[in-house]
Amino acid sequence: MQQALAVPTAPAVPYHPLTSFADVLKSEFLKLSSVRSTFWTLLSAVVFNIVVGAAVGAFVPSHLSVSDKQTLDAIRLSMGGLHLSQIAIGVLGVLVITSEYSTGMIRATFSAVPQRRTVLAAKTVVFSVTAVAVGIISCFGAYLAFEAFLSDDSMSSSIGDPGVLRAVIGGGLYLAVLGLLGLGLGLIIRAGAGAIATQFGLLFVPNILIDLLPSAWQDTIGPYLPMEAGSQIFIASARGQSSLGPWGGFGVFSLYAAVALAIGFALINRRDA
Repeated sequence: MQQALAVPTAPAVPYHPLTSFADVLKSEFLKLSSVRSTFWTLLSAVVFNIVVGAAVGAFVPSHLSVSDKQTLDAIRLSMGGLHLSQIAIGVLGVLVITSEYSTGMIRATFSAVPQRRTVLAAKTVVFSVTAVAVGIISCFGAYLAFEAFLSDDSMSSSIGDPGVLRAVIGGGLYLAVLGLLGLGLGLIIRAGAGAIATQFGLLFVPNILIDLLPSAWQDTIGPYLPMEAGSQIFIASARGQSSLGPWGGFGVFSLYAAVALAIGFALINRRDA
């Protein structure tokens, strides 16, 4: 009898979990950059900022009185697109983590990198760098578009004027921290719709409810609400006595994101993927 020919088989490739943080960073960057929604979300944030900045500069000054033009913070006005771009960045922050839970890809991720907190740290770093870069670029674009289309030279400013550079960069930092807040809530809730609703509920609902409180309470509590505190960083003009300073307000806003991320990091090893 003829012996059956042996079919050559490929040598087994040993499996090695990713252990280098640099490798995990590369993996997370590839995941973030390869998703089509990431590109469109970031692009929409840039477009919102620039288009709204140009539109506000072109059309709003003609509807303002002389006293309004003298007292209005033109830099904050140029950052009007943040009201839209914050939605895009906030949603992206949530989806960075919840999309993996919804598709089940998180199991493969934790199989490749058993150290779960290493994965989360890499996600946080990759998203932070991306959000800061896009946020600052879009805010500079908004400021330049506002100045280019400004219909009243009395409201014009220079990037070297007091508080202007800090306010423009601060707008980008605000967007990045808002996205990190979404990432933290996504870690806690693990469902996209629930985390997005919680995030924007936390931003908008307290500002509505505080109007029902006595004025003394409003002055005491109001400056520490997330959106009120966070917005101080992109205001260039003088503030009211009850308001926090730019960096103090930004610090309070960052604390909300830090608490959400800390809770998410604490829970990650206590729950099934």
